[in-house]
Amino acid sequence: MFAIASGSSVANVYYAQPLLDTLARDFGITQAAVGGVVTATQIGCAVSLLFVVPLGDLMGRRRLMTVQAFALVIALATVGLVRSTPALLAGMLAVGLLGTAMTQGLIAYAASVAAPHERGHVVGMAQSGVFIGLLLARVFAGGVSDIGGWRGVYLCAAALMLTIALALLPCLPALAATPSAMSYPRLIASMLTLLRRDRALQVRGVLALLMFAALNIFWSALVLPLSAQPFGLSHTAIGAFGLVGVVGALAAARAGQWADRGHAQRTSAAALVTLLLAWWPLSLMQWSLGALVVGIVLLDLGAQALHVTSQSMILRDRPEAHSRLLGLYMLFYAIGSGLGAISATASYASAGWPGVCLLGASVSVLALLFWWMTSRAEAGAASREFGQHC
Repeated sequence: MFAIASGSSVANVYYAQPLLDTLARDFGITQAAVGGVVTATQIGCAVSLLFVVPLGDLMGRRRLMTVQAFALVIALATVGLVRSTPALLAGMLAVGLLGTAMTQGLIAYAASVAAPHERGHVVGMAQSGVFIGLLLARVFAGGVSDIGGWRGVYLCAAALMLTIALALLPCLPALAATPSAMSYPRLIASMLTLLRRDRALQVRGVLALLMFAALNIFWSALVLPLSAQPFGLSHTAIGAFGLVGVVGALAAARAGQWADRGHAQRTSAAALVTLLLAWWPLSLMQWSLGALVVGIVLLDLGAQALHVTSQSMILRDRPEAHSRLLGLYMLFYAIGSGLGAISATASYASAGWPGVCLLGASVSVLALLFWWMTSRAEAGAASREFGQHC
């Protein structure tokens, strides 16, 4: 139930990606600027991660998620009815804010009820639901839009979230927040302290920013060449490529278990190399859609494995701060996703699909180099500490 609800919540943030060409036509937005629609949802994500998700450490999570679930239903229905570009962007911002709050609240909930020795596995299972929901969002959006237009996508999403909320919320255990005398302003201020002191959060946050930037560079730009000639694919066909990514997401589900067993750094290295290698078959899309399929599997396998490993590492300790830690970590993700979306469409407008792939590969190389430098620094620090104790 956690996985299904989390996946459905996060899907709302990504429905717009395969619809960008239609939104550009309906609202008179240029091809280079239409990535701003996705960026608006990521701004909502960032606001949520900073000011809404941390509330899970202060108040009862079930009550909090009840309010968020029904507010999300209203936001989705509103997007399906808007008529102007400013209203569209405002609605997307609200969907990003509330969809993110629901998703991260559920993951923090799952981490809090899991035993320490299986926390990575539990988080990995819930996160697999999130990643599959993210990928299937494109299938859902593409199929529904071909039948009922892009507005039908958001109205159907509102009905779906209402159904899930009515089924899930009565089943959630009444898990009270950790007793705290902290006020809301102090709770928000404490996030700066966590960010300043938690080395794992710092490193994994930067990796999340780069990894999700690479991921969104691909998915935000994909609809543009596939909907144009010589492919001329429908939204349903384009969205179906999201099904391919599910294979990679399911294959990476064991990453949390490997992290629980002490192999987090090796898993991270393998994930980042896979992420980089994916751009070679992706760059061959103009000659072979089969190569595109292989590239999608590799891209989503590497991204999911890294994401699950990172979350299990930052949630190992401090159960009283799980919501804040997740909020801070996912803030990096939101920034990376927003930058990836807007840079992808701008890159495609100026340099076509080869430019998009070069940009994505460059970001992936940067992520791998950052991991290599930080892992060497951590190994050196551990060696010096061992020498001092000896």
